[in-house]
Amino acid sequence: MFTMDLNGITSVVLDPSRASQAAWRPGDAWLGGGTWLFSEPQPRLDRLIDLKGFGWEPLRVAAGGLEIGATCTLAELFGAALPGHRLPAAWTAAPLIDQCRQALLGSFKVWNEATVGGNLCMSLPAGPMISLAAALDASCAIWTTGGGERHVAAADFVTGPGANVLAPGELLRSVTLPESALRCRTAFRWISPAPLGRSAALLIGRRSPDDGSFVLTVTASTPRPVRLAFPRPPGPAELRDALERAVPPDRYYDDVHGTPEWRRHMTLRFAEEIRRELSADVGR
Repeated sequence: MFTMDLNGITSVVLDPSRASQAAWRPGDAWLGGGTWLFSEPQPRLDRLIDLKGFGWEPLRVAAGGLEIGATCTLAELFGAALPGHRLPAAWTAAPLIDQCRQALLGSFKVWNEATVGGNLCMSLPAGPMISLAAALDASCAIWTTGGGERHVAAADFVTGPGANVLAPGELLRSVTLPESALRCRTAFRWISPAPLGRSAALLIGRRSPDDGSFVLTVTASTPRPVRLAFPRPPGPAELRDALERAVPPDRYYDDVHGTPEWRRHMTLRFAEEIRRELSADVGR
């Protein structure tokens, strides 16, 4: 038996269970949307475990916020965020969903297959669902191989390019965006060296309607998300100093999509733009 061009695959588990998770072995891989899995050879794999077999609900709106199943596609998430659809009108941060979706390097075909969980688990600096989750203080529910569950803040889920906190056999079950963050006013900045290129810097700011606190999240220009929180909107020097301490010049990401020097410049520029935008009504 083989799957598409992955001719090393000998079996596919279509009806997974917690028991099959406990039987995880070298050569296994979780199959979500498969947009990356089927994009290149996977010589080390011989079995796929299809997550769709769990039948997880894509989205669940609750009093505490929005629970996003790991197999929810980007298209399903975007559809729920359209005006008049599933998300409450009071969740003013909802436009971030489409802004982050648009930042994904891919066509509508990819949006219809790529999953929120898959984007986080790939753990690439440019992963826009990582940006969304980290910016809105999401919590990641992780199924452990022993049948338990643990929770990790989305800002801490990714540990570096292509690396995260998941141990072998562990599974990202869902991502929950808290209602308190979804009610925030937000500002979004993104850049790529090409019109349809991979994100080189993606910054999101938010300001609480409750206490005026300010949070800035930096992704894409850094190897992992960087989150800065202030009890009030900071001044320009305060924000720049905090950002320079959190991300020294030699800690910016370096690849073909942007040099560290350019990424630092754009990060500092976008941070100040976001600060001004979210501080515009201070004192009114």
